[in-house]
Amino acid sequence: MTARRKICVVTGNRAEYGLLRWTMQEIRDDPALDLYLIVTGQHLEPRFGATARLIEDDGFAIDARVPIDLGVGSVAQSTAKALSGIAEALERLKPDIVLLLGDRFEVHAAATAAMIARVPIAHAHGGEATEGAIDEAIRHAVTKMAHLHFVSAEPYRRRVIQLGEAPERVFLVGAAGLDNIERLRFLDAATLEKEVGAALGCFLLVTYHPTTLMPAESVRGATALLAALDRFPGHRVLVTGTNADSGGAEIRALVEDYAKMHPARVVLRESLGQLLYLSALKAAAAVIGNSSSGILEAPYLGVPTVNLGDRQRGRLRAASVIDCVETEEAIAAAIARALDPAYRATLDPSATPYGRPGAARRIRDVLKTYPLDRILMKSFYDLKVSD
Repeated sequence: MTARRKICVVTGNRAEYGLLRWTMQEIRDDPALDLYLIVTGQHLEPRFGATARLIEDDGFAIDARVPIDLGVGSVAQSTAKALSGIAEALERLKPDIVLLLGDRFEVHAAATAAMIARVPIAHAHGGEATEGAIDEAIRHAVTKMAHLHFVSAEPYRRRVIQLGEAPERVFLVGAAGLDNIERLRFLDAATLEKEVGAALGCFLLVTYHPTTLMPAESVRGATALLAALDRFPGHRVLVTGTNADSGGAEIRALVEDYAKMHPARVVLRESLGQLLYLSALKAAAAVIGNSSSGILEAPYLGVPTVNLGDRQRGRLRAASVIDCVETEEAIAAAIARALDPAYRATLDPSATPYGRPGAARRIRDVLKTYPLDRILMKSFYDLKVSD
């Protein structure tokens, strides 16, 4: 009898888990695979919504919890705690493959722990670019530590190969977040309002995170965003919480004060979870901020995005994404354009550069069948350079 292959997923925040959820389910439900789960980062912090409970509500057993004391020290100190705790968990669980997604500092810690423990690494959403964040360097570093690569678009496949990874180890699977759109049954407006606990009507969905290479500019950008929102008093505003990166606490304070000043119009929720968030995204008049959901999921739903600043600079864009600099005037003009019915009528949800749903099944199939014998041995793949 062939032993079941043990796949260990590491997740540190709500957005990353939302992208991994259906892949985790495919792994858990496959008789040839065993799913192990390490949870860390914001999932374990009450001030970020303690979203580990949402993972358990979805029916997943958590095999290891690695608290890293976000906000107690620096991000570097939290990364060190993540490295130590994940290393201990991997030693106990002894997986055959570690599956990671994206570019967060917890992902870098998990990749380092797995690499040193000689556990093969599968990495999703490599090859992308976010030039305004330290995530850019982390993503490419994890690519060099990983042994299997699941990319969301053809240009990203080429970039991973450009980084020296063998083409036969790079798999074009599409954007993982699109599976949520295919599989979730979205809430209707009345149920959404009941779950959020507030009337929404015609509303704007706002998520704004710090740009880690320029945290001071992010605070100015958040201030400009809030001022621009004042120009649209006829729209309610649903704001989700910021992340734990440098500058996040200052932005959080600004948003909390803004919500207190406008209690009849502004609804602030730390974490909505995937079903609530995507239901809100689908129902919103526009999504505003600098979250990757405005680049990946919103276009597929036909919802216009006002993308602020440089945090997502370098990512492929659909025509429904309106980029703007972080000034009050520019943001207000971009919001007005996004709300224009004539503009919205031109949007084509099928024109997304990130493929079609089904990434979870494609990732599962590779994890189940790719030979592991000598997988840890990697040769640098050199591109042919013409004279």
